[in-house]
Amino acid sequence: MRQFIVIGCGRFGSSVAKTLYEAGYDVLAIDKNEDAIQEISDFVTHAVQVDATDETSIKSLGIRNFDVAIVAIGSDIQSSILVTLMAKELGVKFVVAKALNELQAKVLYKIGADRVVFPERDMGIRVAHNLMSANILDNIELASNYSILEIAAMKEWEGKNLKELNLRKKYGIHVLIIKRGEVLNSAPNPSDIIQKGDVLVVIGYKEELQKLDLIV
Repeated sequence: MRQFIVIGCGRFGSSVAKTLYEAGYDVLAIDKNEDAIQEISDFVTHAVQVDATDETSIKSLGIRNFDVAIVAIGSDIQSSILVTLMAKELGVKFVVAKALNELQAKVLYKIGADRVVFPERDMGIRVAHNLMSANILDNIELASNYSILEIAAMKEWEGKNLKELNLRKKYGIHVLIIKRGEVLNSAPNPSDIIQKGDVLVVIGYKEELQKLDLIV
């Protein structure tokens, strides 16, 4: 299973960390602010108070062992650049960095960021995707071609179990969670029956998810 490290636990970083954790992934959240760590600690696998710009500290966390690093540091572009550079140099396979404008994005790409996100703009894109289909409730891109979707169960799925639906074979998606009201089934098995009103949290490649006619 892929492991994620989220560096910076402001509004954007916290949202990413919580979403990944709720989907069943191991998530380490770090921030130099003690209050931020206390707020996020119950919603991630581990939360550590540390200054990410200190190379010794970041090395001690074993950052090279993580598959994806999300550099969600706020308006301090100098720190964002430094941490992004260190993450790549220390061996993180895929680094996502937050930027406030196009100039910052160019710099972050130049020093090795694999993807740069603009939280406000990307939120607009997510809202647009959601409006394209009544079934999509939320969408988070983990990479340019890989997404986690929160989907309202389709009418034709109701009354059938996961084995019958065979969503992995038909659409290349894996069901991570079934939400039924306030109840979360985070380890669904093939015999679980989909009911009206259920919400499925699924993960898969965009190319495959397009078969559901949910993503343009």
